[in-house]
Amino acid sequence: MIRATTQPHTSPSISKPNVNPTFSHATAPTLPFNKSQLAWDRLKRDSVQCNSPKLGPKWTQYQGINHWEGLLDPLDDNLRREILRYGQFVEAAYRSFDFDTTSPTYATCRYPKTSLLSKTGLRKSGYRITKNLRATCGVQLPNWISSLSQLPRVQSSWIGYVAVCQDKEEIMRLGRRDVVIVLRGTATCLEWLENLRATLTNWPNGGNEGCMVEKGFLSLYVSKTGACRSLQDMVRDEVARVIQSYGDEPLSLTITGHSLGAALAILSAYDIAATFKNAPMVTVVSFGGPRVGNYKFRGQLEKSGTRILRIVNSDDVFTKVPGLVVRDDDVACNGGAHVAGLQSWFRRVVEDMQLVYADVGQELRVSSRESPYLKKGDFATCHDLKTYLHLVNGFVSSSCPYMSKTTQYPAEAWL
Repeated sequence: MIRATTQPHTSPSISKPNVNPTFSHATAPTLPFNKSQLAWDRLKRDSVQCNSPKLGPKWTQYQGINHWEGLLDPLDDNLRREILRYGQFVEAAYRSFDFDTTSPTYATCRYPKTSLLSKTGLRKSGYRITKNLRATCGVQLPNWISSLSQLPRVQSSWIGYVAVCQDKEEIMRLGRRDVVIVLRGTATCLEWLENLRATLTNWPNGGNEGCMVEKGFLSLYVSKTGACRSLQDMVRDEVARVIQSYGDEPLSLTITGHSLGAALAILSAYDIAATFKNAPMVTVVSFGGPRVGNYKFRGQLEKSGTRILRIVNSDDVFTKVPGLVVRDDDVACNGGAHVAGLQSWFRRVVEDMQLVYADVGQELRVSSRESPYLKKGDFATCHDLKTYLHLVNGFVSSSCPYMSKTTQYPAEAWL
């Protein structure tokens, strides 16, 4: 019997990740599975091999043109496969990042653009990487603090890539040419410090008064150095090039990310919609993302036509921060706890602290506790991208959270 083993949590940490494939048809999932409940050979034997669906003219539905109405509960199998497919791209970003703090190439991409997808198990994806992306931290540490830590202080880090679907058969299957912008989660110390800058700040150079986003996320999106352009500039330039090259054919922009990458994906989508009046359909597929902006920011996103699908693990605390969600009926919600009858003064205080956030888009909610194959996980496990992909793979509906027989998707779906 192939035994399930526990691997160290790697995706959002700063340690070097395990580069061995995890969710594959030949190896057991490397999550903290309960061995007494998991008979992996039986699970593999009961699995059904499924081919990728042909979306054709229905592709806009799966990109959220109707806000995924009727597709989320129960979860449509075609949509499930598309979510997992985009999750593969994010996992490939993690697997390509150099987490080794002793390496001279720390915080860079381990592979060239031409071989990244093949090196990370996506050789047959049909996509070609056209642009590497970097993000720069705006926070500056005093020299005396840096001297106390042996960890390298990296201002700009490789954070993802842009890939364009080039395979004719895949374009036909998808019903359009898809461009995917992929963003990993937090990996360096300075990125963690940016995450902690939780107060809201105004979107720069914008005419939308009152539209505010988290200060640390915005800093990572717009900061630049003399040697490195901002993530914002890189995304804008590549989107402009893509529109110029393929704008006369059916085209979609799909931005996907995990954790910090999920937050940056939403900022990128907002920025693209505000910058390009001729932009194609923009869709965000995010995994384990934190809150990003206030209710006016959410309103502008909705007005722009951007579609956002957030995959949320109910047991993942990182999806419940930062700040508070204060509803119009004087109900505050933080981490699922509702406090009714709040005095108006409390709301004013929280707003003055710039900590009133709003959730955006549509939500697909899963739960680690509902999986018969997961032990009760710690914070890191519940937040891990591999956990999210496992839960999406098995989710059925809110009334029947987890299927007894797991559908086995193509081997590349589990990196």
